[in-house]
Amino acid sequence: MLARVQALLAALWGGFLLCVAFGAAPSAFAVLERAQAGALVARLFNIDAQVSLAAALILMLLERRRQRDAAEAGAAGGIFSAALLLPAVALFCTIAGYYGLQPLMAQARTGAGVASFAALHGASLAFFAVKGLAVLALAWRLTPPRSS
Repeated sequence: MLARVQALLAALWGGFLLCVAFGAAPSAFAVLERAQAGALVARLFNIDAQVSLAAALILMLLERRRQRDAAEAGAAGGIFSAALLLPAVALFCTIAGYYGLQPLMAQARTGAGVASFAALHGASLAFFAVKGLAVLALAWRLTPPRSS
């Protein structure tokens, strides 16, 4: 049962990330003025960061519970599995990409800061992409194979 909940949560999280990346953010810049689109996308990424923190922590806790249940049943297994490491990677990317780089990007917009806005935006985009790939890989790995 826990495996199905994990697979569903990972799939929903991955779908949410794809919607933000390929639907909402580009559409905002296509139909709104640049400042309004920027404000909307900033809000979307704020929501994404909160959802990502919660989803990663829940998935990691569910995996630890599954590992503990398997150990009690006598099944051998390692402490670190892909189902634990992939949400940890996504969690790191969220913290570094949003909570680490967003304040620096705000400083760069005003002309202050250690790097240009474009460089920080590129780094933030890279963290988001790695997070998305980790979540999609997790959803893929957790999906049970189809029986014929």
